[in-house]
Amino acid sequence: MHPPKIRLASPDDAALLAELNRFVHDIHAARRPDLFKEDPSIDELTSGFKDQLGRESIKIFIAELPDGRPVGYAMATLHQRAANALMHASSFVVLEHVAVAPEATRRGIGTALLDAVREAGRKAGCTRFMTEVWDFNSKASSFFEASGFTSAWRRLDQPL
Repeated sequence: MHPPKIRLASPDDAALLAELNRFVHDIHAARRPDLFKEDPSIDELTSGFKDQLGRESIKIFIAELPDGRPVGYAMATLHQRAANALMHASSFVVLEHVAVAPEATRRGIGTALLDAVREAGRKAGCTRFMTEVWDFNSKASSFFEASGFTSAWRRLDQPL
Protein backbone atom coordinates (compact mmCIF):
# COMPACT_ATOMS: atom_id res chain seq x y z
CA MET A 1 0.00 0.00 0.00
CA HIS A 2 1.45 3.35 -1.07
CA PRO A 3 0.96 6.41 1.11
CA PRO A 4 -1.48 9.01 -0.15
CA LYS A 5 -0.27 12.27 -1.60
CA ILE A 6 -1.45 15.20 0.50
CA ARG A 7 -1.63 18.61 -1.12
CA LEU A 8 -2.93 22.02 -0.18
CA ALA A 9 -6.22 22.80 -1.90
CA SER A 10 -6.47 25.70 -4.33
CA PRO A 11 -9.53 27.76 -5.33
CA ASP A 12 -9.84 25.49 -8.37
CA ASP A 13 -10.62 22.61 -5.97
CA ALA A 14 -13.86 24.08 -4.59
CA ALA A 15 -16.15 21.81 -6.64
CA LEU A 16 -14.04 18.76 -5.79
CA LEU A 17 -14.26 19.59 -2.07
CA ALA A 18 -18.04 19.97 -2.37
CA GLU A 19 -18.19 16.47 -3.83
CA LEU A 20 -15.81 14.94 -1.24
CA ASN A 21 -17.84 16.53 1.55
CA ARG A 22 -20.71 14.10 0.95
CA PHE A 23 -18.70 11.27 2.56
CA VAL A 24 -18.99 12.92 5.95
CA HIS A 25 -22.12 15.03 5.44
CA ASP A 26 -24.31 12.02 4.62
CA ILE A 27 -23.47 10.48 8.01
CA HIS A 28 -24.49 13.67 9.79
CA ALA A 29 -27.66 14.19 7.76
CA ALA A 30 -28.79 10.62 8.44
CA ARG A 31 -28.34 10.95 12.21
CA ARG A 32 -29.29 14.61 12.72
CA PRO A 33 -31.77 15.61 10.00
CA ASP A 34 -32.95 18.38 12.32
CA LEU A 35 -29.60 20.13 11.77
CA PHE A 36 -28.12 18.84 8.51
CA LYS A 37 -29.80 19.11 5.10
CA GLU A 38 -30.38 15.76 3.41
CA ASP A 39 -29.23 16.84 -0.04
CA PRO A 40 -27.26 20.10 0.07
CA SER A 41 -26.82 22.06 -3.14
CA ILE A 42 -23.50 21.34 -4.83
CA ASP A 43 -23.47 24.93 -6.12
CA GLU A 44 -23.90 26.32 -2.59
CA LEU A 45 -21.24 23.97 -1.23
CA THR A 46 -18.84 24.93 -4.02
CA SER A 47 -19.41 28.61 -3.30
CA GLY A 48 -18.87 28.00 0.42
CA PHE A 49 -15.60 26.19 -0.21
CA LYS A 50 -14.43 28.98 -2.53
CA ASP A 51 -15.07 31.42 0.29
CA GLN A 52 -13.18 29.24 2.79
CA LEU A 53 -10.24 28.82 0.39
CA GLY A 54 -9.92 32.60 0.23
CA ARG A 55 -9.29 32.94 3.97
CA GLU A 56 -5.73 32.99 5.23
CA SER A 57 -6.66 31.35 8.54
CA ILE A 58 -8.18 28.29 6.83
CA LYS A 59 -6.10 25.42 5.50
CA ILE A 60 -7.65 22.70 3.38
CA PHE A 61 -5.73 19.59 2.37
CA ILE A 62 -6.70 17.03 -0.25
CA ALA A 63 -5.62 13.37 -0.15
CA GLU A 64 -4.96 11.60 -3.44
CA LEU A 65 -4.15 7.99 -4.15
CA PRO A 66 -0.93 7.26 -6.12
CA ASP A 67 -3.05 7.17 -9.31
CA GLY A 68 -4.11 10.79 -8.63
CA ARG A 69 -7.68 9.98 -7.57
CA PRO A 70 -8.85 12.33 -4.76
CA VAL A 71 -10.28 10.36 -1.84
CA GLY A 72 -10.51 12.78 1.06
CA TYR A 73 -9.91 16.18 2.54
CA ALA A 74 -9.36 17.96 5.83
CA MET A 75 -10.25 21.57 6.61
CA ALA A 76 -8.80 23.38 9.61
CA THR A 77 -8.89 26.88 11.06
CA LEU A 78 -5.88 28.54 12.67
CA HIS A 79 -6.79 30.62 15.75
CA GLN A 80 -4.86 33.25 17.69
CA ARG A 81 -6.44 34.44 20.94
CA ALA A 82 -5.19 37.31 23.02
CA ALA A 83 -4.86 36.99 26.77
CA ASN A 84 -7.72 38.32 28.86
CA ALA A 85 -8.62 38.51 32.54
CA LEU A 86 -9.41 34.79 32.69
CA MET A 87 -7.22 33.10 30.11
CA HIS A 88 -3.68 33.11 28.77
CA ALA A 89 -3.00 33.99 25.15
CA SER A 90 -3.23 30.92 22.96
CA SER A 91 -2.79 29.75 19.42
CA PHE A 92 -4.44 26.56 18.23
CA VAL A 93 -5.68 24.78 15.14
CA VAL A 94 -9.21 23.36 14.93
CA LEU A 95 -10.05 20.53 12.56
CA GLU A 96 -13.43 21.56 11.12
CA HIS A 97 -13.96 18.72 8.60
CA VAL A 98 -12.30 15.48 7.68
CA ALA A 99 -13.80 13.20 5.06
CA VAL A 100 -12.46 10.02 3.47
CA ALA A 101 -14.18 8.01 0.76
CA PRO A 102 -15.61 4.79 2.25
CA GLU A 103 -13.61 2.62 -0.17
CA ALA A 104 -10.40 4.34 0.97
CA THR A 105 -10.78 4.05 4.75
CA ARG A 106 -8.26 2.17 6.89
CA ARG A 107 -5.48 2.97 4.41
CA GLY A 108 -3.73 5.77 6.31
CA ILE A 109 -5.52 8.58 4.51
CA GLY A 110 -7.20 10.10 7.55
CA THR A 111 -3.93 9.88 9.48
CA ALA A 112 -2.03 11.57 6.64
CA LEU A 113 -4.61 14.36 6.55
CA LEU A 114 -4.34 14.87 10.33
CA ASP A 115 -0.55 14.95 10.01
CA ALA A 116 -0.83 17.71 7.38
CA VAL A 117 -3.09 19.75 9.66
CA ARG A 118 -0.73 19.21 12.63
CA GLU A 119 2.22 20.41 10.57
CA ALA A 120 0.32 23.48 9.34
CA GLY A 121 -0.57 24.28 12.94
CA ARG A 122 3.02 23.91 14.09
CA LYS A 123 4.27 26.15 11.26
CA ALA A 124 1.72 28.78 12.31
CA GLY A 125 2.95 28.63 15.93
CA CYS A 126 -0.06 26.76 17.29
CA THR A 127 0.40 24.77 20.49
CA ARG A 128 -2.89 22.84 20.49
CA PHE A 129 -4.85 20.76 17.96
CA MET A 130 -8.57 20.42 18.59
CA THR A 131 -11.65 18.96 16.95
CA GLU A 132 -15.22 18.01 17.75
CA VAL A 133 -17.01 14.76 17.05
CA TRP A 134 -20.69 13.88 17.29
CA ASP A 135 -21.50 11.18 19.84
CA PHE A 136 -23.30 9.13 17.18
CA ASN A 137 -20.13 8.92 15.06
CA SER A 138 -18.33 6.15 16.93
CA LYS A 139 -15.97 5.42 14.01
CA ALA A 140 -14.75 9.02 14.02
CA SER A 141 -14.43 9.00 17.81
CA SER A 142 -12.34 5.84 17.70
CA PHE A 143 -10.17 7.25 14.92
CA PHE A 144 -9.51 10.49 16.81
CA GLU A 145 -8.73 8.66 20.04
CA ALA A 146 -6.32 6.34 18.20
CA SER A 147 -4.73 9.49 16.72
CA GLY A 148 -3.94 10.87 20.19
CA PHE A 149 -6.93 13.10 20.89
CA THR A 150 -8.44 13.07 24.37
CA SER A 151 -11.71 14.56 25.57
CA ALA A 152 -11.27 18.10 26.85
CA TRP A 153 -14.90 19.13 27.34
CA ARG A 154 -18.41 18.14 26.35
CA ARG A 155 -21.01 20.11 24.47
CA LEU A 156 -24.51 19.13 25.50
CA ASP A 157 -27.63 19.50 23.35
CA GLN A 158 -31.32 19.76 24.20
CA PRO A 159 -34.28 20.42 21.92
CA LEU A 160 -36.56 23.24 23.00
